[in-house]
Amino acid sequence: MSDREVDPVTLEIMRNQFESVAEEMGQVLITSSYSPNIKERRDCSTALFDADGRLVAQAEHIPVHLGAMPEAVDTVLDYDPEPGDVFVLNDPFEGGTHLPDVTMVSPLSVDGEVLGYAVSRAHHADVGGMTPGSMPAGAREIYQEGLRLPPVRLVAGGETNDDVLSLLLANVRNPGERRADIRAQIAANERAEERLADLVAEHGRSRVLAAFDAVMDYSRNRVTAELRDLPDGEYRASDVLEGDGVTDEDIPIEVTATVSGDTVEFDFDGTADQVAGNVNAPLAVAKSAVYFVVRCVTDPEIPPNQGCYDPISVEVPEGSLLNPDAPAAVVGGNVETSQRVTDVVFAALADAAPERVPAQGQGTMNNLTIGSRAGGSDGFTYYETIGGGFGGRTGGDGMDGVQVGMTNTLNTPVEALEAEYPLFVEAYGLREGSGGRGEFRGGLGIVRSVTVEADATVSLLTERRRVAPRGISGGEDGATGQNLVDGEEVPSKTTRDVPAGTTVTVRTPGGGGYGDPDDRDDDATRRDREDGKTE
Repeated sequence: MSDREVDPVTLEIMRNQFESVAEEMGQVLITSSYSPNIKERRDCSTALFDADGRLVAQAEHIPVHLGAMPEAVDTVLDYDPEPGDVFVLNDPFEGGTHLPDVTMVSPLSVDGEVLGYAVSRAHHADVGGMTPGSMPAGAREIYQEGLRLPPVRLVAGGETNDDVLSLLLANVRNPGERRADIRAQIAANERAEERLADLVAEHGRSRVLAAFDAVMDYSRNRVTAELRDLPDGEYRASDVLEGDGVTDEDIPIEVTATVSGDTVEFDFDGTADQVAGNVNAPLAVAKSAVYFVVRCVTDPEIPPNQGCYDPISVEVPEGSLLNPDAPAAVVGGNVETSQRVTDVVFAALADAAPERVPAQGQGTMNNLTIGSRAGGSDGFTYYETIGGGFGGRTGGDGMDGVQVGMTNTLNTPVEALEAEYPLFVEAYGLREGSGGRGEFRGGLGIVRSVTVEADATVSLLTERRRVAPRGISGGEDGATGQNLVDGEEVPSKTTRDVPAGTTVTVRTPGGGGYGDPDDRDDDATRRDREDGKTE
């Protein structure tokens, strides 16, 4: 067998080794970072690409990060990366998603030859802008959302560019925390280069490069086989966002999914034009949501790489909500609009793959940001996405109190939150009765109530506060969410300054139910009452 051929056993071994490189990158990033948002919540993602910028393997981290990463690598390739470089970027119009997501792209050099790229992406708790935490609800242009970085060499030829680092740190709050998290991302990318060199030493350069191609071919073949099992046709769906932070008017998202043999196209014609507020989503984010749904309705066990994406095409009108022109505000698009794209694409494919599409989950990340405008050691920025209900599905109830759709983070443990910030958790638990009834119940939302012990700015970017997560196949809708500041209900997208002693409460939506509630098993109904999940 030549080095350019890879037998099935070797392919499976090497596929797992490639995925292990990405997973180990993630472990280095998580354990080396300083901010609770990365080390506790794991709001970060890592992946391995080949020299042509094609995704080879990813860690099982954040869907909205991972599906959008190829755009970052494609953009960096235009800057002629060299061995020893590390590019940093966050510009949503040049390979990024939203400004808090800082991306590092590093060429992976073995014996002086670039064989691939390492990519790490992490949500930094502050990147400047008009409010602490860089998630302002009322932003009208990207300049208000924080420091905007096109791809630039943070490390050149192995040497850190201190001028670039100083410029970056001068424009963010908590620069010490940012510096530590940046170093953690660089360390993660360096680990990928070490591990790729190990694989070349073990298997040989030609065999590794052949395996890059082979794993993508394997995934592509499996996805196309799954698509051929779906009935050909056009499938349409629509949904809305609940305002953009500037107005409360509904913003429509429409999609037509066309299944044709072993390919599928998603056309978002009919979606709203870009809006004044910050729920515009870069095209890479829209694509990421589509890729995630296709993985779910085909076979989630197929290894995620460029091969999975090749049979999928996405068409979005320029200047629209999902493909905005600069300098549109976009910070909410990554976190909230991506969730609605996920919902609408699932709904479009419900007729094509009814057994694989659940009722709608909470459909929001419930973004809560609390920070102070004080400088130095007195300043802080806390960011959290809060879980909710997963939709009921064929054969099973929806999960309670989990992240749904385009995010996959943990929570910040109460002990870590209170130790790190001037915050006190008043309540944290499941929200009784919030899941939609059905043969299979929707998952429960969460109640999280936090008292701020210093003067601060609170920002909320949320959805599903007036449009409930839909049930399916006769199931009932889940409960809508609610945001409260000292007991007063506030809009889904809010930024306000609050004095010390203010209590912020987020009640997250429940998931929709699946199937006729009258068909629910009596024992399951009894257990729900005993566990306090329903009345």
